[in-house]
Amino acid sequence: MKRVEGTVALITGAARGQGRSHAVRLAQEGADIIAIDACAPIETVPYPLATAEDLEETAALVRKQGRRVHTAVADVRDLQAMTAAVDTAVQALGRLDILVANAGIFSVGSGNELDEHSWREMIDVNLTGVWITTKVGIPHIVSGNRGGSITLISSIAGLKGLAYRGHYAAAKHGVVGLMRTLANELAEHNIRVNSIHPTNVDTPMIQNAACRELFVGKPDPTREEFAEAATGMNPLPVPWVDPVDVSNALLFLSSDEARFVTGATLQVDAGFCVKS
Repeated sequence: MKRVEGTVALITGAARGQGRSHAVRLAQEGADIIAIDACAPIETVPYPLATAEDLEETAALVRKQGRRVHTAVADVRDLQAMTAAVDTAVQALGRLDILVANAGIFSVGSGNELDEHSWREMIDVNLTGVWITTKVGIPHIVSGNRGGSITLISSIAGLKGLAYRGHYAAAKHGVVGLMRTLANELAEHNIRVNSIHPTNVDTPMIQNAACRELFVGKPDPTREEFAEAATGMNPLPVPWVDPVDVSNALLFLSSDEARFVTGATLQVDAGFCVKS
């Protein structure tokens, strides 16, 4: 018996990066997948975002595992679009057991210099979008009367303040407050709610000029220069973790192995949060 055999998992931001990794890893262990992504640029994000072609590639990788997949293009900021996408997907696949609020964006700027638009877009995607995802998904899990698992993908920035990322840290800290509240509210339905807090993850969210320059302190640094600078932030001597490292933590939280784990902030951070 695979670890999440026979379940259906909803994943936002599924077109690439961590979201794609989560979809494939859960599919490998028996889950059918609802894969949602906006597949559109966002003005304040300094790197290209995923495309519809990326989302279809994720779907192909899930099918390769022998699992069903339902894709939808929807922006997590749009309650109406998310409601329609999730309702249609659950009707198609028959149930919902696992919810993964993974969609997120990244940008940089000091707290007093950020423009209002950058602040609002960050909060809208990385916090309000997480709430909307849970709002549209929870009724389906509850109605199944089988319990379930909700995992909110936060960050080390949800546990510690990070310079030049105040809007990002504010959103990710907010995710923790939402997680802890939902863990209390949904316990009576045997629905567990947790958050995961990765250090840098080797995806396009960090592998771009804006993020590299933040770490290295000069224009157009190479991947190797970025790796050298980023290694210093983690006690374990790595600059970043791979997406599957986060996916493995997600798989644990989504499975019966974590049947009594709720309200937890699980760090996949190479020791960042305990560094002295």
